[in-house]
Amino acid sequence: MEPTTLLQAIEYFKDPANCREYMIPRRWHHSVVTCPTCGSDRVKFSEKHNRWQCAVHHDRRQFTLKTGTIMEDSPIGLDKWLPALWLLSSNRNGISSWELHRALGVTQKTAWFMLGRIRLAMQDEEYGGKIGGEGTTVQIDETFIGGKARNMHKDKREKAKSDVTGSFGKAVVLGALENAGKVRTKVVSDRKKATIKPFVEDQVAPGTEIHSDEHSYTWFSEEDYIHKVVNHAECYVKDNVHTNGMENFWSLLKRGIKGTYVSVEPFHLFRYVDEAAFRFNNRLPLSDADRFGYLVRKCVGKRLTYKELIGKENERPAEAF
Repeated sequence: MEPTTLLQAIEYFKDPANCREYMIPRRWHHSVVTCPTCGSDRVKFSEKHNRWQCAVHHDRRQFTLKTGTIMEDSPIGLDKWLPALWLLSSNRNGISSWELHRALGVTQKTAWFMLGRIRLAMQDEEYGGKIGGEGTTVQIDETFIGGKARNMHKDKREKAKSDVTGSFGKAVVLGALENAGKVRTKVVSDRKKATIKPFVEDQVAPGTEIHSDEHSYTWFSEEDYIHKVVNHAECYVKDNVHTNGMENFWSLLKRGIKGTYVSVEPFHLFRYVDEAAFRFNNRLPLSDADRFGYLVRKCVGKRLTYKELIGKENERPAEAF
């Protein structure tokens, strides 16, 4: 019986046979094991070595459940990888590398690398179409991620005040949320028209009713969108126009960053935003087990090396801010 709680998952994934039973139908279509290199289904499993071998002669004929996933070439076994996936996908505020290293008995550096790989699996590289459309509402908002001005050194505080980008020396995250739907996010350099407009046009379908705060969104085309504004200096809801859904997501994101991760470098910020968006988009009524199973499927076909994680090799273009 497949696990439904963390305790059951830890016990269940101790057995390599259970790992295979769980991962094969989520890794391969119709549970037919195929070679990650050539795609052939002429493979033979070796119980002794816990791996398959392809009958077609080519390089890398032997493969395991981890081959072709974020876990490839990792010396850490599935008995630790799978509980780590469960923990990060189910904890609302995330889990730090120090917590994970104590829970799994690995080094903190290893735990940090594991979390970086899991966040890669949480990414939605292609959302699959635009949100909204005629008769629907989408909330647009942005937030700042960074330290409080009163905690900054005087010189840094003065520099932040004079920031011409309007971000006050902090990182900016844009968000679009379809009512009772999914959120889409992007870390950007500023909140100017030239930055926000392409994001909205790429993510929101024409004919959508857009709700935003009093920040300057006057460039919205009336032919493409129905734009309504709520002035937060006066109220937070007016004639059912609000951005409370996006504010809810920002609070969850910042609770994780400030409470769990404490300090996040701008270079890695998009990974933490992707993590928060994954949990938000796969919230209730999905159970922890369902969310975990979905994340296991998303682990396939993605790879992140340590050099890429620390920026020695280009893995994803970072926005400058």
